[in-house]
Amino acid sequence: MIEHPASISALIDHWPAITDFAAEVGCGYEAARQMRRRQRIAPQHGAQVVAASRRRGIASVSYEWLAAVAAADTAQGEAA
Repeated sequence: MIEHPASISALIDHWPAITDFAAEVGCGYEAARQMRRRQRIAPQHGAQVVAASRRRGIASVSYEWLAAVAAADTAQGEAA
């Protein structure tokens, strides 16, 4: 089992390339790139990201984790 990723980009880094992440999640390269840049998973891809993460042995990625990462990113942006 892979340990808990600290961010969306750290999660995506578990794939060999962003194109591999995009293919497994079922989105285009640009959508995956934007998710990594924005540190947010687009809501319509949440279920696929959770399922793909579990297939890769990253069991800690859940809907709750996605929401917590997004909330932490929002809070950090507001503090800046």
